[in-house]
Amino acid sequence: MSLKIAIQGIKGSNHHQVALDYFGDTINLVECMSFHDLVDQLINKEADKGIMAIENSIAGSIIPNYALVYENNLHIIGEYYLNIHHHLMALEGQDLSDIFEVRSHPMALLQCREFLKTQPQIKMIEDVDTAETARNIQKNHLKGVGAIAPRVAADLYNLRIVKEDIQTIRNNSTRFIIVKTQNKELPLEEINKASLRFITDHKRGSLATALNVMSDCNLNLTKIQSLPIIETPWKYAFFVDVTFENYAAFAKAKALLAIMLEDFKVLGEYKNAR
Repeated sequence: MSLKIAIQGIKGSNHHQVALDYFGDTINLVECMSFHDLVDQLINKEADKGIMAIENSIAGSIIPNYALVYENNLHIIGEYYLNIHHHLMALEGQDLSDIFEVRSHPMALLQCREFLKTQPQIKMIEDVDTAETARNIQKNHLKGVGAIAPRVAADLYNLRIVKEDIQTIRNNSTRFIIVKTQNKELPLEEINKASLRFITDHKRGSLATALNVMSDCNLNLTKIQSLPIIETPWKYAFFVDVTFENYAAFAKAKALLAIMLEDFKVLGEYKNAR
């Protein structure tokens, strides 16, 4: 039976591309119009695994997704880095000079802003999803309207790419996490990365002490992100990614941190994709 993979967005999106790259083309795609919907599909067992964007090399972290993973007791079982290429596409027969409006996800518009500044005739319109914008242009035969989307969307929806690679920064990568409601995907000897969540005391040096434990156990800190705890003003949870060569060293650090930190939780243990 084919895996049911939940993604944010529809066919032709970057999430769809990650699903194809990570799982292959025999999957059953579960299209979700929001990350909350994606989580619901997993919890309700309508999908086996999900793919969530978590950070971009230009725009930074997608902070609400950290909270979604924690609050819904999801487990990170893998990760994937996708090089992002944004293309301006429109109906067949349209050229750049014919485009007076471009629609896309706010993040895509942000990442292509320098190019769009050179086209003052083009009005920017924020939309919910890159691929859905492309599909709507084809479905409704919208002349004069362009979409910023991945190449796979142009192929799927029979659109013409009028300008390739319009992203401002060429080295633009997004990290995606693979999530499910249960853990234990890999044998311990293959695990060399983990995602953690914890709260520190209101004491001087509390965070530094936790980081020192990680360093002493030969863990390499690759990511740290703070998130306010809504019900407790001015108190923060920390989301941390660490890599390691020896799982035993991580296990030691995990045991120590669980004792010294408040609400310590391992969000996932998986294989480093870099």
